[in-house]
Amino acid sequence: MIEKTYLKTKPECKVKFALPAEIVGDAKNVALVGDFNNWDGTANPMKKQKSGVFASTLNLEVDHSYQLRYLIDEQNWLNDDMADAYVPSPVSFDTNGVISL
Repeated sequence: MIEKTYLKTKPECKVKFALPAEIVGDAKNVALVGDFNNWDGTANPMKKQKSGVFASTLNLEVDHSYQLRYLIDEQNWLNDDMADAYVPSPVSFDTNGVISL
């Protein structure tokens, strides 16, 4: 799930990313990775909520598009079904999700 809230005071959008428990199963850690953090699996770890949902919120610059994926337990990659588009990954046969702000 991706929720966008555009800020009135600055050219940013508060973006909430969430993966429900039924998608991540018994994952121990989930990281949000993308071109906004140089695909660093340690830069944006998602926090596990009591409901089992993993969530993270980032403020991202508007008038940009960002490629992203989720990294589950440092080995499994997952796209978000709510991405605005998908593009081929430059490093594998997979696709990357894209959000446009």
